[in-house]
Amino acid sequence: MNQTRVFLIFAWLMVVVLLGMEWSREKNAPDPASVVAAQPAVPASDDADLAPPAAGNVPQATVPGQAEAAAPAPAPAMEAASGAPRVSVATDVLKLVLDGRSVLDAELLQFPQTKAAGSPPVRLLTEDKAHPYSATSGWVGQGGSAAPGANGFQPAQAQRDYVLAEGQDELKVPFVWNGPDGVSIQRTYTFKRGDYAIGVRDEVVNAGGAPWQGYVFRKLDRVPTILTRGMTNPDSFSFNGATWFSPADGYQRRAFKDYLEDGNLNQTVSGGWVAMLQHHFFTAWIPQADQASLYLLSQNGPRNVIETRGPGFTVAPGQKVSTQARLWVGPKLVNQIAREDVKGLDRVVDYSRFSLMAIIGQGLFWVMNHVHKLVGNWGWAIIGLVLLLKLALFPLANAQYKSQAKMRKFQPRIAQLKERYGDDKQKFQTAMMELYKKEKINPLGGCLPLLIQMPIFFALYWVLVESVELRQAPWLGWIQDLTARDPYFILPVINVAIMWFTQKLTPAPGMDPMQQKMMQFMPLVFGVMMAFMPSGLVLYWVVNGGLSLAQQWWMTKKHGMHPSPAKAETP
Repeated sequence: MNQTRVFLIFAWLMVVVLLGMEWSREKNAPDPASVVAAQPAVPASDDADLAPPAAGNVPQATVPGQAEAAAPAPAPAMEAASGAPRVSVATDVLKLVLDGRSVLDAELLQFPQTKAAGSPPVRLLTEDKAHPYSATSGWVGQGGSAAPGANGFQPAQAQRDYVLAEGQDELKVPFVWNGPDGVSIQRTYTFKRGDYAIGVRDEVVNAGGAPWQGYVFRKLDRVPTILTRGMTNPDSFSFNGATWFSPADGYQRRAFKDYLEDGNLNQTVSGGWVAMLQHHFFTAWIPQADQASLYLLSQNGPRNVIETRGPGFTVAPGQKVSTQARLWVGPKLVNQIAREDVKGLDRVVDYSRFSLMAIIGQGLFWVMNHVHKLVGNWGWAIIGLVLLLKLALFPLANAQYKSQAKMRKFQPRIAQLKERYGDDKQKFQTAMMELYKKEKINPLGGCLPLLIQMPIFFALYWVLVESVELRQAPWLGWIQDLTARDPYFILPVINVAIMWFTQKLTPAPGMDPMQQKMMQFMPLVFGVMMAFMPSGLVLYWVVNGGLSLAQQWWMTKKHGMHPSPAKAETP
């Protein structure tokens, strides 16, 4: 196999994979008209669809001073707390509306929807009737009764508007539910400056005369929006669906389009989390790590739900118990997610469902992030990443281009062999391999660099698509969003030119006419394909290709600029 065939195989492989990915998105996308027609009205009660698990299936917690808690009785459908008073909360990064039981509306103040002046912030949680999206936590009490009931949590203070003041690092918003027989649940939301993780702490106090049983549930409930599929819509590139993590089984995910296709989730987990992902943003419930929960998926018409149930408690008279969790509502910021110190939570930055590609993607972003800290611009950080990769691969690339230069030098002699043996391809290949051996040419010298670059290219594709740090990030001049396509197609045109010149320097010994025609169209095929890809990815490819072209030109000049004159070969 010669260098050109190697390049041809991997180039077409890249085209096939990328186009296959796009075709898969188109194929699996639901038809918008049929989905809208099939959607029933969203029930007023956001818990009407949740049949609770059997009594013994809710993980129990042991209360100090008590025997192991008995499981609570199965519960009927829980009532919605629609009549509960609402409270608004504003921090430096979030603006929320909550009723104590649910976060109903959440705006991400530092992330405008578009780059246009005055653009409203991204609304992650919403009460939009067509596509509601909420994060809820409640309790199921004795006999399956909802706790809180129809009136829900009540604000513990008369205050209805909370603002994290200048110089204030933490804001607490308290709620309380006073149930029958002296049982109360005190809930406190904790917001921190610059933080998208919201602390939610519940304390159950039994001031009555009889034991009280109950369990906590936490869920994410969404009617997903229907995305316009295509290479010109970056939002459709990323994974959209529910994900969860358990220490035993690792990271798992389920796309909205086939939510229950692989069956329901029914798994008891300690130290895990559940989440809903979309392009650049996500929500997640992170339960208390030392308390077990039952993880469930459910679906009611257009509504997709992922939730945790448990732990359950039996609270004796005069005693109190507590449980806490974190609710993440915000962007997929790698550094902030790492600060949460939650195992597996970094996988919400979903570079790939395949662990190896995800690891490569995480490594690439780690390098690029450190370069960005030095240069302060994500476009230059991409260029810095290319330079570091080229330095790392320099010995391999030199070997590749040296081999190509020697092959170019001996092209006239290879052409002579082809003419001598005519259609006898076996004899021609044997004679050509003998020539390679005699002149110490390694025809496979370029395979390893290409094998290394292909997974890097695909991993970087997902890094640039998925990284919210690059969202709406400018480089210079006409490139004002590295995750969107080049608006004037300048980088794709430069890429075509670089590929064309590279092709001219690449030897083609023994290539048949059909392969030659295919190779001539490769720059154009890549140019059209790259025209709709994120400009950051095209920038990477242009810089990488330009440096490779310069290195190849130098090695060709040094080792084989002038073809070796043909001379008679021994048959």
